Amino acid sequence: MLHKNSVFPNMKTSASFTASPLEGSAVSVQRCRAPGPSGHSWVSTTLPHPPPRLSSSHEGLQASLFTADVESPVAIHQPKLPKQARDDLPRHVSRDRTKRKIQRYVRKDGKCNVHHGNVRETYRYLTDIFTTLVDLKWRFNLLIFVMVYTVTWLFFGMIWWLIAYIRGDMDHIEDPSWTPCVTNLNGFVSAFLFSIETETTIGYGYRVITDKCPEGIILLLIQSVLGSIVNAFMVGCMFVKISQPKKRAETLVFSTHAVISMRDGKLCLMFRVGDLRNSHIVEASIRAKLIKSKQTSEGEFIPLNQTDINVGYYTGDDRLFLVSPLIISHEINQQSPFWEISKAQLPKEELEIVVILEGMVEATGMTCQARSSYITSEILWGYRFTPVLTLEDGFYEVDYNSFHETYETSTPSLSAKELAELASRAELPLSWSVSSKLNQHAELETEEEDKSPEEQTERNGDVANLENESKV
Repeated sequence: MLHKNSVFPNMKTSASFTASPLEGSAVSVQRCRAPGPSGHSWVSTTLPHPPPRLSSSHEGLQASLFTADVESPVAIHQPKLPKQARDDLPRHVSRDRTKRKIQRYVRKDGKCNVHHGNVRETYRYLTDIFTTLVDLKWRFNLLIFVMVYTVTWLFFGMIWWLIAYIRGDMDHIEDPSWTPCVTNLNGFVSAFLFSIETETTIGYGYRVITDKCPEGIILLLIQSVLGSIVNAFMVGCMFVKISQPKKRAETLVFSTHAVISMRDGKLCLMFRVGDLRNSHIVEASIRAKLIKSKQTSEGEFIPLNQTDINVGYYTGDDRLFLVSPLIISHEINQQSPFWEISKAQLPKEELEIVVILEGMVEATGMTCQARSSYITSEILWGYRFTPVLTLEDGFYEVDYNSFHETYETSTPSLSAKELAELASRAELPLSWSVSSKLNQHAELETEEEDKSPEEQTERNGDVANLENESKV
């Protein structure tokens, strides 16, 4: 900072304090009387004032305000914001500061990158307890499986022991004239073993219920019914979890990149799918979604808006016979979301293409779904996929080493819309115009009006002769 006397050594000063438009900062306006050719004049100088301590979320936000212009107003320079402050600014401001990394909606392995937070209605998970148990991880599922059986055995073992204790069977263990409820039940351990034998229908024959204990007979019926329900529930849960077709989706592969190139004279977006197993996917179908945030004409911001990408729904090309790898093609036309995207604009787009392959597993008949996604950095403009199918002696062979390989091809860098406009201009004659068409139409009408009356009379006479002949 320059001292006042280093510029105008003879000037007089008067200072005043003014609040800055930025919150938490201030500036001091200093009026200096400097000598000039026509006398002394007052010069307003704005000097920065030390700002107070800012909050932790906006620490480091300082306004650098310094001007020494006599006639012009105070110039405010844009402050440098820390990361916490940049995150709080609108998207268009923070995007100028730093380029954001595109966050995947669906990862390459097919798992959705979405976490549910602040779910307060957790009781809804208990209303569908079967699905909740199936969705649990294996370690928790096995723990619940063991705990359910152990708790039921302990619970009914305790009841069997209470019945024997209340009836006095424990006091007449060595009395041969006493008829107990359960023979050879002399403690809690033996009651627990009898509960296991009853629920699992083992029946070793050493501990047996007698007909002199009606309460024991009722308990035996209850434990048999509840034991069957527990077996059906837990074994069914384990069976469904084992037979889930999630692992079948591991053998359904997608190409690591999607490509854009010309096919049959049209610009197309393509990706490749394949099945590594010899057992086929029945009724396989493919669909694609474009995940991109948008803003409506009313100003509403829709994050992660989903738009359908046509991959042959109307022509039936989306239903696949997935015996060998297939290239799925999307024609970029006027209904396509890529209609106005060119090669130069593609890297600037924040979008994601999610592809979903569905079908039934041939071995189990259960529906299987495989997913993958492509972001803008994984879409190659001007490339094609390398062929992987070759004809051998009596069969076709698929080389999966070349499944993800691509090669460069000649492709225009213009968007599909621009290519269509160029093609439409090339088809029109150079002399064509609306006025020429109207002139041609006017000339035809003039020729019809200029026909001589004799020709019209001859035609009328011919018509009259034809009418007379028809009457005869």
